Amino acid sequence: MSLRPATAADLGGIMAIEHSSFPTDAWSEESMRAELDSPHNVYLVDDDSGALRGYGGVRALRGGADADIQTIAFDAQHRGRGLGRALLRALLAAASDRGAREVFLEVRDDNPSAAGLYLSEGFTEIGRRPRYYQPDDVDAIVMRLDLRAWHAQPVSAQTNREEPDA
Repeated sequence: MSLRPATAADLGGIMAIEHSSFPTDAWSEESMRAELDSPHNVYLVDDDSGALRGYGGVRALRGGADADIQTIAFDAQHRGRGLGRALLRALLAAASDRGAREVFLEVRDDNPSAAGLYLSEGFTEIGRRPRYYQPDDVDAIVMRLDLRAWHAQPVSAQTNREEPDA
């Protein structure tokens, strides 16, 4: 795995993964470009010798107490290999570096692999948004992570988990 900051040159590769991962509700190229350009966001890509395998982003205003995981996606052939967990941890570290003390996210109710990953990293369900994902009418599970508690976990607890990986 080779994580690096996303650049405007990555937009085409990001959008290809975005459309294959979220065929019915992919973000527009304009929206993704705005995400990459925002000083409030940290976007990372998993770059395998020039080929993007995945990407993710966190919105974390410097000095803010909270942050939001905006998106994480990998192309189909690279899922389930621990890459999503490594990317999530890098995004959590970026949020912490910017001063966040808690992180929020929404995950599709029909994506148990992603939900399992988030639960295994210490996120807890705090609510649901009925029919949030359109046009599929899929509920969003709203989750929260206390970054201070996450950092306090022994390294062995963070690396020896057997739960699913996105």
